[in-house]
Amino acid sequence: MNPMRLLIFLLFLLPACLWAQPQGREPLYFPEVDAAEDISRALDKARQEGKHVMLQIGGNWCVWCYRFHDFIAADSTLNNLLNEHYVVVHVNYSPENENQELLASLEFPQRFGFPVFVVLGPEGNLLHTQNSAYLEAEKSYDASAVGDFFRHWSPTALDPASYHRP
Repeated sequence: MNPMRLLIFLLFLLPACLWAQPQGREPLYFPEVDAAEDISRALDKARQEGKHVMLQIGGNWCVWCYRFHDFIAADSTLNNLLNEHYVVVHVNYSPENENQELLASLEFPQRFGFPVFVVLGPEGNLLHTQNSAYLEAEKSYDASAVGDFFRHWSPTALDPASYHRP
């Protein structure tokens, strides 16, 4: 194959590889879903249950998004921490739907790469944006760092009564 044709072929193939959903996996993200509506429902639920909302922003093309999902699912302590303190919403970022308006309202969390985690208070106020790179270890995640993240941004951690001394 001539070098120019090979270069053109690779330029077209590369984006397909980068945006491809890992084979055989159920999608975590749905481009057709209205993320703002999902977040609104999650905020209602969070207020009722005394939780925060955690947005996991990424796409079905994101290997690290699936790694995080699998890591949490396999660790009962982390899974319990997540479910005890947060209502989780997967927010899509892909060529089909970048959710630009929503991400702008969240102060552009995509600047940290993917996945990126955004913690919202029960009224929808932005509490924290977490760069997932700080939670990684080798080709996975660090259980201690993830647990600290979940605990440090939980409703309990941000409740002044938690720090009251008699």
